[in-house]
Amino acid sequence: MKFKTFCVAVVAFGTLAAHATNYDETNVGAYTLPDPLVCVDGSRVTNAETWTQKRRAEILELYRENIFGRSPDAGTNVTFSVWETSTNALGGAAVRKQIEINFSGTPDGPLAHLLLYTPAGKISAPTFLCLSFGGNHAAIDDSAIAIFPEWNWKTKQFGMPVNPVRGSAARNWKISEAIARGYGVAIVCYTEIEPDLANGAGFKYGVRKNFPSPQKNSWGGIGAWAWGASRALDYLWTDKDVDAQRVILFGHSRLGKTVLWAGAQDTRFAAVIANGSGEMGAALSRRDYGETVDDVCKRFGYWMCGNFQQFSNRWNALPVDSHFLISLIAPRPLFLNSGSEDKWADSMGEFLAARAATPVYELFGKTGITETSFPLLDQPLKHDLWLNCHVGKHDVLPSDWDKFLDFADAQFLKTK
Repeated sequence: MKFKTFCVAVVAFGTLAAHATNYDETNVGAYTLPDPLVCVDGSRVTNAETWTQKRRAEILELYRENIFGRSPDAGTNVTFSVWETSTNALGGAAVRKQIEINFSGTPDGPLAHLLLYTPAGKISAPTFLCLSFGGNHAAIDDSAIAIFPEWNWKTKQFGMPVNPVRGSAARNWKISEAIARGYGVAIVCYTEIEPDLANGAGFKYGVRKNFPSPQKNSWGGIGAWAWGASRALDYLWTDKDVDAQRVILFGHSRLGKTVLWAGAQDTRFAAVIANGSGEMGAALSRRDYGETVDDVCKRFGYWMCGNFQQFSNRWNALPVDSHFLISLIAPRPLFLNSGSEDKWADSMGEFLAARAATPVYELFGKTGITETSFPLLDQPLKHDLWLNCHVGKHDVLPSDWDKFLDFADAQFLKTK
């Protein structure tokens, strides 16, 4: 497919004082997307080698300097402790492991707790690594899962959850079904990596406290959570029950943005599933629909680096757009999922971004989104880039997981 720009004019958003949220397609306005295949020096990328050796690094640099900030290297102080193993979990269907990740190797931590299930009797299983919003005990009704202190939004400190319910979020995960299909599932709560606090106040409790930096291109919250996801992957590379070369990274909402950035930086992730990632995730920033750059700057600026603030009311000054972020996943498989009632996250903007990233996939002989029309609801587009919009709200539905498992089969079992 030959990519064509969707619009030909540029709207000067910088002239807008107080921007009202738009949910009307007729009011989106015109915009021009930057071309991911044009290098900083003006030369054009025409093959996978040039993309890999030159252009990809340029785009990563633009994101590090202007959007998510610069994350540190893996470091040597992160330690892992497998403190519980059961070979007879889930009625004998799975092996369960509970792992403590110490991000500093000292008693001060911070600590995160990775829950891992793999199919019983299967060595080297492809595995979903999932960032979650709650404690591991909520993911499945398994009485053996330890309950740890969680971030308490009222007391603004870590504390034991009050009246915790095991399996209260099980509908969002389908762990038993994944095990039955031959996949492992690993889950870690993102607030253990760093609490999600306004104005970046979580810094003093999370992984960034070990890497203090006052620079305006220093990593924000999304960078911290993405870095933590890569450290969880570091552990999975040591576990014989996991095929570390077939790990699919999953996240929803702000964690959908996170997994896109983690997958962009860490090519060890074999595939990525970003659910409802929206603005500064998979949805186009230059497209005036739903959440905008201005909204992120005002409400969630601490997710990004300090330099990101310069793009408030200056969307067209962004040196990238979401199709650049998607292109950084290429040629690896990517699944973008959203909801029909989630107008804030702009499902159409994700579809258009995936189309605009397709020429990068084609450099590698892969197929992106070649369709010109938005897909029917709950009828995913299935290529090397998958895209689906479920009927419903900003959520992870059980039916979504059926599709995520089909996506994994298509990549690892070569099914359609």
